Amino acid sequence: MRKKLRDEQKGILFIAIIAVIIISVSLFFALTLKSNSVEDELEKNQLIRILFVVDMESDDYNGNNEFLFSSVLIYDSTSHKAAVINLPDYTGAIYQSLGRVDKLAEVYNELGMATYKAEIEKMLGITLNYTSQIRLDDFIKLCDMMGGMRVFIPSPIDCVSENGERWLLPSGAVNLDGDKIATYLQYRDSEETEDNIQDRYQNVMVALLTGFHDKKFVIFNKKNFKKYAMCIQTNLDDDEEETLYSIISGLDAESIIRQTITGSLRNVDNQQLLFPLNNGEFIKEAIQQTTKMLVSSDGSFSARVYILEIQNGTTTQGLARRTSTLYQDASYNVLAAVNADRNDYAETVIIDHIGNETAARNVGELIRCTNIKQPDYNSESEMSSTEAQVDFTIILGKDFNGRYVIKGASY
Repeated sequence: MRKKLRDEQKGILFIAIIAVIIISVSLFFALTLKSNSVEDELEKNQLIRILFVVDMESDDYNGNNEFLFSSVLIYDSTSHKAAVINLPDYTGAIYQSLGRVDKLAEVYNELGMATYKAEIEKMLGITLNYTSQIRLDDFIKLCDMMGGMRVFIPSPIDCVSENGERWLLPSGAVNLDGDKIATYLQYRDSEETEDNIQDRYQNVMVALLTGFHDKKFVIFNKKNFKKYAMCIQTNLDDDEEETLYSIISGLDAESIIRQTITGSLRNVDNQQLLFPLNNGEFIKEAIQQTTKMLVSSDGSFSARVYILEIQNGTTTQGLARRTSTLYQDASYNVLAAVNADRNDYAETVIIDHIGNETAARNVGELIRCTNIKQPDYNSESEMSSTEAQVDFTIILGKDFNGRYVIKGASY
């Protein structure tokens, strides 16, 4: 009887040992073969697109957020070049998720990050694989752990809030600690415009990305990143989040392209809303143009932002100025928007002053202009001072309808 019991015990022990081995081997292979979605995605696409939101929520991330600002980062992991697209909170549209016309911030405030992300994807015409959500309190901590964030303040700030709080900030290129960054984000001056406020938001977003770049050897040293990760809520697990931020920390912080949504202001239900140009189609095209500026067809980066002069060669008033807005929103630098030497140009033409045919075609693509010519100089002295400073001159003709060149048309 005892021998039979011992045999049964040995059998149970043997089965237990086998079970432990199977479980151990399964765990080993599970950990070994565990995929990293960020690395997997990079094998298919060198572009990283992240939606960043900073809000005022103080307890958790489950709804009832108070939106502060948001941006989209487009980063080319091969060229290390990046663009930051500011998303003004008062951007207006008929948001399907809300079922009404309202400002963009309300999508986030009422429905949270997932729905907000979906609306931004529709607005910009791109897929956003990653999201990063930061409470203002955590943003302050993040700033302090980075040793401050550097921004440029054109003039000293000395004003008082509605509740009597005094806001003080120095002028110049200054390094602000967490509390000062919070002041920089939240202060309101009666004389500043909404554009000024949006510029500040974008400045802080660029400062955050620059901080990740400048402090990367500290942030990603051993277990340090866990401290930083506690301030950021993403749609990734811990290892994937570290991989993502480690990759974007390699961006070229000196050449970040800045872009924002522009349009016309209208009063709707007692609030001023910004309605994007051309029913929102232009911002999608501008994003495509910016992406091309980050990476060319052969994978190389367009080394700089090109400088344009736009001339109105028609009798349509304000055509050059309006067209300059289109190019500025597509991240070009417009030096001047002026009248041409005459107002009877039949065809729109792009004058290539630098002999870069590929860049000239990209410039023309935004307005569907393929008429590219070289300047006709008999001597260097014939070049005007403006022409000497610009890369391309765009002369708008009668075939330009205010948005596109239509061959054979006359507007």
